[in-house]
Amino acid sequence: MLVRELHHFDLSPSGARRLQDELAPRVTAGPALNLESVEYVAGADVSTKGDLAFATVAVLSFPDLSLVEVQGAESRLEFPYVPGLLSFREIPPVAEALGKAETPVDALIFDAHGLAHPRRMGLASHLGLFLDAPCVGCAKSRLVGDFEEPGQEKGNASDLTHHGEVIGKVVRTRDGVSPVFVSVGNNIDLDSAVELVLACCTKYRLPETTRQAHDAANRLRRREEPGGTLF
Repeated sequence: MLVRELHHFDLSPSGARRLQDELAPRVTAGPALNLESVEYVAGADVSTKGDLAFATVAVLSFPDLSLVEVQGAESRLEFPYVPGLLSFREIPPVAEALGKAETPVDALIFDAHGLAHPRRMGLASHLGLFLDAPCVGCAKSRLVGDFEEPGQEKGNASDLTHHGEVIGKVVRTRDGVSPVFVSVGNNIDLDSAVELVLACCTKYRLPETTRQAHDAANRLRRREEPGGTLF
């Protein structure tokens, strides 16, 4: 997968926030994604151990969600853990893993926020600026914003708002379970982002892309699989 050349990450937290403000206007909330045109969808996750990051990318066929490819990358964490700046910590290893993927991916779902971020620059938007495929943020918890609890049935959703702006959707992906927080990453509209996430949620609360990437990242951290290879 082509990952365009990234900016450097040797920044202070204040410099990182300034860069987020500079990058945010470049995010594109659209166009709509025709799911019938999607053949492969990918997810990414990062597991950490001490100062090491183990990032994996799982590529699944769509709509049957069969695992096609997994790639991994291991690197040292250089940026401190700072709320709202997670992308500066995790993008380098995730980008390396993405760069190894050979399958032509039509859309990506990140276990992270996109526009549902104080500066509208969560990891899904930040990294999405350097990828050609539509990117979606699908996080397990809220970072910012207000919402009303959606209905208890799968597919019910409510607006996530911040300072009067709709920045995402709170989506029930399975009857009676806690919702997820879906937002635009880049090059996709919000309705399509929600539709894609729901299509990738079958038996579980989280999209199968996220589940597969998460399991692979944990295996890589435990050294059960060699880093950076197809497995």
